[in-house]
Amino acid sequence: MSAGDKAQHKAEELGGKAKEWAGKATGNEELTEEGKTEQAKAGVKGAVEDVKDAVGDAAQKVQDKFKK
Repeated sequence: MSAGDKAQHKAEELGGKAKEWAGKATGNEELTEEGKTEQAKAGVKGAVEDVKDAVGDAAQKVQDKFKK
């Protein structure tokens, strides 16, 4: 995952936390839930990117082994 992707996911997560906090502070349950949803989405995106990285690394190791 690129540094830009990581930064974007972190920004989305922080935005979700801010919405959740604002919702709790104002008693707005809809905003609280929206913030939690945004955090979850950012977490899933990050996890998918981590899996892609792991698969790519494993594929590269296999290719490197057969090059020898």
